[in-house]
Amino acid sequence: MSLLRSLRVFLVARTGSHPVGSLLRQSPQPRHTFHAGPRLSASASSKELLMKLRRNTGYSFVNCKKALETCGGDLKQAEIWLHKQAQKEGWSKAAKLQGRKTKEGLIGLLQEGNTTVLVEVNCETDFVSRNLKFQQLVQQVALGTMMHCQSLKDQLSTYSKVRWLTSVILALWKAEAGGSLEGFLNSSELSGLPAGPDREGSLKDQLALAIGKLGENMTLKRAAWVKVPSGFYVGSYVHGAMQSPSLHNLVLGKYGALVICETSEQKTNLEDIGRRLGQHVVGMAPLSVGSLDDEPGGEAETKMLSQPYLLDPSITLGQYVQPQGVSVVDFVRFECGEGEEAAETE
Repeated sequence: MSLLRSLRVFLVARTGSHPVGSLLRQSPQPRHTFHAGPRLSASASSKELLMKLRRNTGYSFVNCKKALETCGGDLKQAEIWLHKQAQKEGWSKAAKLQGRKTKEGLIGLLQEGNTTVLVEVNCETDFVSRNLKFQQLVQQVALGTMMHCQSLKDQLSTYSKVRWLTSVILALWKAEAGGSLEGFLNSSELSGLPAGPDREGSLKDQLALAIGKLGENMTLKRAAWVKVPSGFYVGSYVHGAMQSPSLHNLVLGKYGALVICETSEQKTNLEDIGRRLGQHVVGMAPLSVGSLDDEPGGEAETKMLSQPYLLDPSITLGQYVQPQGVSVVDFVRFECGEGEEAAETE
């Protein structure tokens, strides 16, 4: 006991008047650190950049953070890096999904002035066709087709139907005749069109990005475009129509039709007449225009003007248009997924 007492006396003498227990309970003195203000400010700035990149591109936070780290915090370069990476992943995924059936999708109808385009983009499921990103792809395809059509500088005076598969054929036609145009683009031609002023690359590149994001096989199937001069009018109709979320004059649906009409005078109800003619084309699926002299029945049932009028079967379509002072020149009809069943059977 005397030894323990002596030890306590010795410790008290060394540390002052505080007993050992109180020393053990005392909080350690804070250590000095470097001021952290600038580092916190940089962190806040990085977070703001990250949020902005996420808003601009729609990619995940993980990918956006990696892009900023790779590009040293340069927002513009980070966006470019993200798009390139997404495109690489899209091409890889597109190669894996190639061959899977694309029966679903959307028809897109876009009209600007005397120019109208109709496009078809396909996907695997109806669920994806209702996705905003897929609808934005259809919008981009319609805009790309519209830009292509508007870039043709023909002097329009008459309507001439021109079907072409290559730009060489179109160039030959342009050298010999003037007039309005009706053009058709197949899948490979459509894919090669520029994506537009606010997009890099071609429509095929935009397709790869969409495939990478949505994980389904997709195809840019076809497009039709029409430019008409004064005295002509393009009626249009889309079945099951819904407006594009960001482009007010783009209409989306499962069926679409353009009807080229000639009229001798400006009429206030041309839009309504054109819509009714488009409805008839979608519903009755004629194969040709025919003439007012065709008798109903037999082979004439595939000719538009001799078919029973969809909205009033008691008369023919020809009997409907004749009093309107309108002549039907031609039409285009798109049905989403058309031809896929036949291809499967073969």
